[in-house]
Amino acid sequence: MEKQELPDEIAFNVIQGRVEAEDEGVDEGLEGQPAVTELVHQALEQGLNPKSIVLEGLTKAMDEVGEKFEKGEYLIPDMLASAECVGAAMDILTPHLLKAGVESKGKFVIATVAGDLHDIGKNIVAIMLKGAGYEIIDLGADVPSGRIIDAVKEHQAPFLGLSALLTTTMRVMGDVIDKLKDEGMRDKVKVFIGGAPTSPEFADQIGANAHCADAFQAIDILKTMAI
Repeated sequence: MEKQELPDEIAFNVIQGRVEAEDEGVDEGLEGQPAVTELVHQALEQGLNPKSIVLEGLTKAMDEVGEKFEKGEYLIPDMLASAECVGAAMDILTPHLLKAGVESKGKFVIATVAGDLHDIGKNIVAIMLKGAGYEIIDLGADVPSGRIIDAVKEHQAPFLGLSALLTTTMRVMGDVIDKLKDEGMRDKVKVFIGGAPTSPEFADQIGANAHCADAFQAIDILKTMAI
């Protein structure tokens, strides 16, 4: 395949949700053809700039996936499949990006709060932010507030993302913000919240910096923030 065609081919396979050659895509008949993992390796072997692979291959693709999701053409499993492609590509690309001197945009601690086991939305956001150039510290689901604070402190992270899918657990987000205040860290950390029961009004109520309906909105808001 021509060198200049590879980013487009990577983007196409991200949209199809194909991590490896044996994966099926949204369209039929793709099984057995090179997918994201193989194409990213090929692009690097051919000397393609890792940053351009991210921008022209991954970011471009996820913009399109976001549009499809908004139009109802893609559902959460489709978006998750594409996000997994980005995650696999970033695992390959990260050492090359570091070698090329592409700096991380900042450390981002992310967690689903205590009492809540839902993590699909959080996982999509984590993968998308990784693809956008942030260093992700993913603590998983059902994470006690104290552990979240410890991670922010340990990594000196300027960003914190909190997720909840239950009305009973979303209140824990406020507890985390209160603990940040108690530790004298609140001004140093931008707190993002998300999840079905949350809203911009709830974010204001608990003193979060931003409410994000999805991963795409999180990235858009981050672009407006300076560390």
